[in-house]
Amino acid sequence: MSGIIDRFTTIIKANINELLDRAEDPEKMVDQYLRELTESLAEVKEAAAGVMAEEQRCRREVEQNQTEIDRYDGLARKALEAGNEGDARTFLAKKQQLVAQGEGLQVALDAAQANSQKMREMHDKLVADIQTLNGRRAAIKAKVAVAKTQDKVNDLASSGDSAAGAIDAFNRMESKANEMLDRSNAMAELNTQAEDPAADLEKKYELAGSTAAVDDELARMKKDMGLA
Repeated sequence: MSGIIDRFTTIIKANINELLDRAEDPEKMVDQYLRELTESLAEVKEAAAGVMAEEQRCRREVEQNQTEIDRYDGLARKALEAGNEGDARTFLAKKQQLVAQGEGLQVALDAAQANSQKMREMHDKLVADIQTLNGRRAAIKAKVAVAKTQDKVNDLASSGDSAAGAIDAFNRMESKANEMLDRSNAMAELNTQAEDPAADLEKKYELAGSTAAVDDELARMKKDMGLA
């Protein structure tokens, strides 16, 4: 997914002023920019589908893990009812392992959900931007055409004012491009995901107490079942 996001960010943060300076025809520049956004949209759709599939896979693993936890809990109860405390302890130890695994699976699911949400937001923003720019393209081209006509008039009327119309048109396009760039930079900041340095330490101390947790749960289960 990072490759798609990097490509999208590069396109959005392109030096619009440089494009304007090099463009012989601003109309072609506008069309090129829209083509690049449309290509990015196709890539984002494909990447989003993969991210959403990963989210579904993680959700299934969490659900399957919970099913196994419930199953071993039931087996432990049956073993206690049959008077097999050793078997019950074995089943509860397995249950504790699954509980620990489930925490990791839930972390993965949360991350997959966050990635899926970011891809949806990116997709929706691209669609909205393309729709907006398509709606403005005709107006931009009309303004450029007027500017070109004005240039010709100015050439005839005064050689000193020949560039005024073109400069005005470029300024308008530059202002609009800056607005798009600001929105895209804001989205890039919102997409930044902070890392949690305490995650590994948390797992270390959770594993240290797993054996005690089995003993505690076994005692509580025997008490609940009247076997203590």
